[in-house]
Amino acid sequence: MDTRLKKQLDFILEIDKEKNIFRQTHLSGHGRNENDAEHAWHMAVMAFLLREYANEKVDITRVMLMCLIHDVVEIDAGDTYAYDAEALKTQKAREDAAKKRIYSLLPKDQGAELMSIFDEFEENETPEAKFAHAMDNLQPLLLNHSNQGSDWREHQVTAAQVYNRQARTKDGSRRLYELTDAIIREHVEKGDLR
Repeated sequence: MDTRLKKQLDFILEIDKEKNIFRQTHLSGHGRNENDAEHAWHMAVMAFLLREYANEKVDITRVMLMCLIHDVVEIDAGDTYAYDAEALKTQKAREDAAKKRIYSLLPKDQGAELMSIFDEFEENETPEAKFAHAMDNLQPLLLNHSNQGSDWREHQVTAAQVYNRQARTKDGSRRLYELTDAIIREHVEKGDLR
């Protein structure tokens, strides 16, 4: 086997570990906690289906790739719960170290390409990154909504925390932010969010 193919296959097997990174969000229907790979797949499909609601025209293939790779770093860095203030302080450093190790498994050209896409997502400046972030925010919100806000109640999350997390959604999609706002207000009224 040539070196390039071996590196590609090594990376492919490495990212399989993403299936072992469990998130705080539960699957719809009060299922088990979802894993990072399921989250990424769900976001990518959502991006394709909801692309008409992006604020700007986007390269949907690039958005979907951002969705698919944005949490690969959590293989090393672990999942950082969106409302864990302490873990959020070290998240960037942990993820930067993970990014270097994991993407360096690939041939240099592909490693550089995926790191560039990951960095674009993190910088959140392009229409594609903004729409991908809207998906990253909306996906767990929809699961939580489908589970009657149980994860929010369990972690004693406040409406202010959810609004803060969802602030980037409107940068990618004003229409989907309106939906987000309606969902949050509904859960405040029900007492699921303090």
